[in-house]
This record gives sequence, structure tokens and C-alpha cells, in this order.
Amino acid sequence: MTGFLVLTNRVLVLLAGLLGAAGVTAAAVAAHGGYGDTLRLASEFAIIHATLLVALTRGTPSRLGAIAAATVLLGTLLFCGDLSARAIAGSGLLPMAAPTGGFLLIAGWLLSGSSALVRPKPVSSVR
Repeated sequence: MTGFLVLTNRVLVLLAGLLGAAGVTAAAVAAHGGYGDTLRLASEFAIIHATLLVALTRGTPSRLGAIAAATVLLGTLLFCGDLSARAIAGSGLLPMAAPTGGFLLIAGWLLSGSSALVRPKPVSSVR
């Protein structure tokens, strides 16, 4: 399982980098393309949550950290994807995508914070 958590961390850092780059790109498009505040908000959320994903990969790998990261990643994709689609295409991804993504982001932050209360197992004993 330790190898899986390390692989997961590498994949999360890669996805966080892509998410951060997408956030910066969305900010530039919002500023220069006339898509306004909705796309700017999506860009801010993407950059903030990309940073959280990188933070969750640091330290001792844990199941709770991996669950928090997966929750944040899915929430960010739904929330930012829906806002971006609304700004650029005029319609959202799916019904309730943004609120569901927002709920997942809140849950991801709570899981992230909760991971400080759980004593991490040494890497060699993580299964």
C-alpha cells in the first residue's frame, strides 16, 4: 500500500500542477477575454485548491489525506468546470454540478483539517 500512496501523491502533484496552470490560464482569459467574474472566480478556486492538493501530499502518507485529496480534486473539477462552462459556453456541465462541487470542497477541507487529529501510521505499516 505504501507504493500506492507514493504513486497517488505523484499523480496528485501532477494534477495539482495542471489545475494550477488551468487556473492561471482561466484568470488570463477572464481578464482579457471579457468572460467576467464567473470565470475569475473559477480561476481563483482552481489555484487555491491546487495549492491544497500539493499540501496534502506532503508529510506522512495517510488514507485520510488521500481521501481528502480525492474529495478536493473532484470538488474542484465539478465546481470550477461548471463555472467555467457557464462563463464560456453559457450553460453548466451538469445540473447541480457547482453546488455538489462546493459541498465536496467543504468536505475536503474538513477531512484535510481532521487529518491533523489522526495519528499517522509509519509508512512501513500503512496497508
